[in-house]
Amino acid sequence: MMLEPAQIRRRGAQDFEGYYDHVCAAQGSAPVRVVKASLSRGMLEFNPDHISLTDWTPILSALAINKHLQHVAVKSCHLTSTAAQSSYRSHKKKTPVIHSKNMTFQLCKAVQKCLCESSSLKTLQLHGLPLRERDLTVLTKGLAKSVSLEHLSLAHCPIADQGLEVICQSVKYSSTIKTVDFTSCNITWQGAEHMANIIKHHAMRRHSTAWVETLRYRRAEFEAMSGLRRITLNDNILIGDRGVMALSRELTEDLWVKAVDLQRCGISNEGAQVLEQMLQSNSTLCVLDIRRNPLIDNNVVKAVLKRVLINAKSHDSQYLWLKPPSPKSALDQSRQLRRKNAGKATYRISSRRSSSVNSVWRPGSVGYVPWRTAARAGLQRGASQADGLTDQSFQNASSVRVTVETETESEEVDAAYVPSPQEKITSYQFRRVQRENNRIQVELEECRLRLAEERNNRLKTNSRLVELELENERLRSLNQSLSEAHLSASVLEDEHVLESIESSFQKFHAFLDLLKDAGLGQFASMAGIDQSDFGLLAHPQLSSTLTERTRTHADRGNQRNEERRESNQQRQTSLNLSQGLIQNLLLTLKTFPGLILNRKCL
Repeated sequence: MMLEPAQIRRRGAQDFEGYYDHVCAAQGSAPVRVVKASLSRGMLEFNPDHISLTDWTPILSALAINKHLQHVAVKSCHLTSTAAQSSYRSHKKKTPVIHSKNMTFQLCKAVQKCLCESSSLKTLQLHGLPLRERDLTVLTKGLAKSVSLEHLSLAHCPIADQGLEVICQSVKYSSTIKTVDFTSCNITWQGAEHMANIIKHHAMRRHSTAWVETLRYRRAEFEAMSGLRRITLNDNILIGDRGVMALSRELTEDLWVKAVDLQRCGISNEGAQVLEQMLQSNSTLCVLDIRRNPLIDNNVVKAVLKRVLINAKSHDSQYLWLKPPSPKSALDQSRQLRRKNAGKATYRISSRRSSSVNSVWRPGSVGYVPWRTAARAGLQRGASQADGLTDQSFQNASSVRVTVETETESEEVDAAYVPSPQEKITSYQFRRVQRENNRIQVELEECRLRLAEERNNRLKTNSRLVELELENERLRSLNQSLSEAHLSASVLEDEHVLESIESSFQKFHAFLDLLKDAGLGQFASMAGIDQSDFGLLAHPQLSSTLTERTRTHADRGNQRNEERRESNQQRQTSLNLSQGLIQNLLLTLKTFPGLILNRKCL
C-alpha cells in the first residue's frame, strides 16, 4: 500500500535517514555515504566539498522538514585549504558546488525551516562557506524563531562586520543561544563593538530578570538565566586593541559571560593590560584566551592568565580552553597537494610554526637541539622546563624549510643546522636519560603527595592547638569564678537569714526585759546569765555588724574576705552563746512548774 506524501513527510520529520533514502530513490540517485555516517548518533555532519549538484536536493529536502536531529554541521575545507596553499598559483582548484550563490541560499533556507520546525536542534555549525548578506538574512529569521538552539558556529565564513551585524540582530534577542563562534570571519574592531552591544543588551535583560526573581526575598538563579556564555573570535587579526577595549568595557561589570577566546586577534601589550584591569572587577570570567598574539609580552600573558585561573578556581566552570590549531593539518594538506603535482620539481620556502610540545631553535643559538632529536627525547638543553612551557605555549618559532619533489619520491630536507658529533646522542644515552627522567618524575610526585599530607597534618594540628587553648582559657576563668564564689558563699551572707537572726535576738532581748520587769531576774541568774552576758548580748557591735552585712559590698579584694571571716566568727560566737543561754533558761523554767508566764508576753 502506497503511503500518501503527507504521511511520508510526517514520518520523515522524525527519521532523516528514511526520508533521505526515499527522496534519493524518487529521483533515481544513490545516497551519499558521508551524509549518513553520523545519523545513528542523532547528528548530521559531513564535508560538502565533493557533493554534486544532483545529490544536494535530497539532503536539503530531508533537512528542511527534520525535527529530531540535535546536531547539524556542514564543514567545508575549500577556503582554508586554498588559503594554506596559496603559493601554488599554477594549480587551479575546482570550486565546490556548495560555494555557489544559489546553493548557499538554498542551504540557508533549508536550515531556516529546520530551525523553525525543530525543538531538538541544539548545535548548528556552518564552516568555511561563503555566506552572502542574502544568505545571512534568511538564516537570521530561523535563528530568531528557534526554541532550542544553544550553540552557533560560523567559523571560517568570511561574513565580515556587515554579516556579523546581521547575525547579531537574531542573537541579540535569542533566549536560547549560549555560545557563538566567529573564528576567522574577517571581523575588525567594528565587529567586536557589535558583540559588545550584545553583551550589554543581555546584561540589562538579565538584571531585569534577576530583579523580578529577587522579589519577596527570593534568590535569583544566575546560572539558569538565558543569554550568551561563551564568545569565540579567534584568528581575526583586525580586532586589535580597539576591539578589545570595547569588549572590556562591557565585561567589567558582567556576571554571566564565562569564556572569551581572543587567540591571534592582533592584541598588543596595551590591550592585554586593559583585559587585566577588567579582570580585577570581573570575578566570573573563567576563560580569557589571548594566546598566539605575538605582540604581547610573556609576563603580561602570565599576569592575565593568573587572574583568569583565580576566577576558574572559585567557580566550577564547564567551559574549557580551546586547543590552538596544529600545524600538522596544514602540512598534511600540502603533502596531498604535492602528490597530485608529482612529476614537477618544486622548491618552496615557507615558515614552520613550532608545535605545542617542542619548539625549534635557530642554528647557532645557545643550547640548540635539532628538532628531530628534541621530538624523540622530549627535552631541551640549555633551558628550564618552566621557561620552555611558557615559550612553547605562546610564541611561534620559525625555520626555513625546502621541499623537493620528483616523480618517484617526495623528499623533505630541513635546511636547519647540521649537528656536530658532540651534540648527537645515542639510543642508549636516550634510554638512560628517559629512565632517569621517569624516576625523577616519580620521586617528584611522591614528594608532592608527602608535602600535601604534611600541610594537611599541620593545619589539623594548628586548629586542634587553638581549640585546646580556648578550652584551657575557658576552664581557667571558670575555676577562678568558682573559687571566688566558694570564698564568698555562706549561709550568713543571705539577707533573709541575717534579718531572721537579728529579729530573733531582738525578741530574746525583749523577753529578758520582760523577765527583769516582772521581778524574775533571779531566774536569769540561776540560768547563769550575769550582767557581763547581758552586756555581750546587748552589745551594739553585733547589731551594727549585722546591719553592715546587709549593705552592698563594694570592695571585692582580700580585705573584704578577711572582714567576712571575722564577722562570720563573731556571728557564730554570738549564735552559740545565745543558744546556750536559751537552753539554760528553759531548764530553769522547767524546775519551777508552778511559774505561769504571760503567753502574750512570750
